[in-house]
Amino acid sequence: MGMATESKFHVLAVDDSLIDRKLIERLLKISSYQVTTVESGSKALKFLGLQEDGENSSNLPSISLQNHQDMEVNLIITDYCMPGMTGYDLLKKVKESSSLRNIPVVIMSSENVPSRINRCLEEGAEEFFLKPVQLSDVNRLRPHMVKAKNKDQNQQMKEEAEEEEEEAVTEKLELHSQQQPNNNKRKAVEEELPSDRTRTRYSGLTVI
Repeated sequence: MGMATESKFHVLAVDDSLIDRKLIERLLKISSYQVTTVESGSKALKFLGLQEDGENSSNLPSISLQNHQDMEVNLIITDYCMPGMTGYDLLKKVKESSSLRNIPVVIMSSENVPSRINRCLEEGAEEFFLKPVQLSDVNRLRPHMVKAKNKDQNQQMKEEAEEEEEEAVTEKLELHSQQQPNNNKRKAVEEELPSDRTRTRYSGLTVI
């Protein structure tokens, strides 16, 4: 049961080193995750449906936004030191995106630099792994994905509830606007009636 649940999670692994990409891919697949690997931050953004500012789209892999929508990414694990766009730059791009900011991001590095680690964590990274990444590290990924998925589901339920409430208010206003002309018409008819028809008549009464 747990294995079936884990297999639904999709991890995007980003590393310019072929050896490191193969290693992280193998570890993720051992843990029953679906894995997509790319070799740069720019290609990761392309896969996620984002375009790096000033980047010529003809130089990027042909991966459409529709593909991203069909293959939801549940977590991004990226190397820190990469040519062009670093893992830190990719992290910032993801967290600045309203549609992607809830995706957990994990940074990997072969260098243990406390200032670098703190900067990534402060920017929103969930974890900072030192290379070589171990299976025990990969085992720490699942709680982040479960938490993010639950958050997305709660957000979706909240948005659906707000939409239903808004629709109810709209229907109520429309109903009120339909009733308003009838009320105005009734009021106009009453105003046109002679005043003696609305006055109580006592002429037929015998006063003792």
